[in-house]
Amino acid sequence: MLFSTLPLTNESLKNLESLGYHEMTPIQAKSLKPILNNRDVLAKAKTGSGKTAAFALGVLAKIDPQNHAPQALVLCPTRELADQVSKEIRRLARVMPNIKVLTLCGGKSFNMQAESLQMGAHILVGTPGRLLDHIQRKTIMLKEVQTLVLDEADRMLDIGFYEDIMDIIRPLPRTRQTLLFSATYPDEIAAISQAIQQDPLTISVESSDDAPLITQIAYQVSATDKNDLLLRILSEHADKAAIVFCRTKVQCDDVAIMLCQKGFHALAIHGDFEQRDREEMLLQFANQSCRILVATDIAARGLDIKDLPLVINYDLPSDADSYVHRIGRTGRAGKSGLAISLFGEKERFRLEGIEEYTQLPINMDAPLPSYHTKTTSRPLPVMRTLCINAGKKNKMRPGDILGALTNDGGLAGALVGKIDIFDFHAYVAIAREHSSRIVEKLQGKIKGRTFRMRFLDNLE
Repeated sequence: MLFSTLPLTNESLKNLESLGYHEMTPIQAKSLKPILNNRDVLAKAKTGSGKTAAFALGVLAKIDPQNHAPQALVLCPTRELADQVSKEIRRLARVMPNIKVLTLCGGKSFNMQAESLQMGAHILVGTPGRLLDHIQRKTIMLKEVQTLVLDEADRMLDIGFYEDIMDIIRPLPRTRQTLLFSATYPDEIAAISQAIQQDPLTISVESSDDAPLITQIAYQVSATDKNDLLLRILSEHADKAAIVFCRTKVQCDDVAIMLCQKGFHALAIHGDFEQRDREEMLLQFANQSCRILVATDIAARGLDIKDLPLVINYDLPSDADSYVHRIGRTGRAGKSGLAISLFGEKERFRLEGIEEYTQLPINMDAPLPSYHTKTTSRPLPVMRTLCINAGKKNKMRPGDILGALTNDGGLAGALVGKIDIFDFHAYVAIAREHSSRIVEKLQGKIKGRTFRMRFLDNLE
């Protein structure tokens, strides 16, 4: 189905075309018309299915730009997902004048967020904890919210946000539209839908639509041989980016250190890191400045990697839903992916249970990969991430950075990768082989102003 069949403005349709949105994904085809018709929707769809555009287009269609009170509220389980949702809404809203999207998450200054709220915002995207803080401290008014979106609702319930969600919903108008998106349908989802929605249309886009693109392999291994087998796997796929999932934070750190000692460029990410550190790690992985991310389940959702070829379960997850979310990082948008799991002798039954749950085969009899004896000279990431101590609050724009790199820095535009700008910092990916002298050439100057610059890694 084409987007042109929807009751959208010509400007919105042209913007969708320019963003590469030509035909609707299955979840968009099933949900957009009822959403635009103001129907409550309960949708089952995993990350990467196009669900953000589905609810964002519905939200934007009802926004009155002249009214600066919050008219839509989007709840997300993690800061990373909230940031990605905000960016997508802004991209879809760029043809609508003066639409303000405000992200409200922990790890950022509460007072600065309160000041921004005083200036008005049409759409609020945030995590339950920080949104509830603003409600309790009366820095936010939600009585004009027309649309409430719960994105990855099952994950929010897993984390334990049910009470927070209900406290946030309490001051909202009863006549609002409520859109609930979930990757799975546990009993808790049915319960919260019944509590907060009015006669919702239930939509399901089965994961089997995309799952055949993911090849699933599992190797039985003893605990003492786990690291050796992981090195074999990563050596065999040395040119691929990979996420390695561990069950605990300590295990995550230990595996990342071991990989670095063996010549791989790996970063660990889990909940003990400060927000900015997590952002920088995710940025490096997303912009190809890091090949291997060793993560706990905090990264299983909301990690927006367009083409991730390999996911490794160093430890099996605690349940089948978590397994689905983990391997769902690969095999997206029509690309093929590989998911490899390591399991102990007493864990085979868990994999058999996952097979039964997903109705998809896991090859548990594949021959072990051969061991590559070289433990040095691993391929370095193709990009490096340059951090600039200036951001939106310094009126820094992507064009300013790109212009400085291509003019004063002498780089070809094709050698400059993703540019991400936050309130006080900006990050830009630069082709590694051309990065060594760029800081010296720029001398910290962008558009005549001097800023501190540094690469996030020490690998030349």
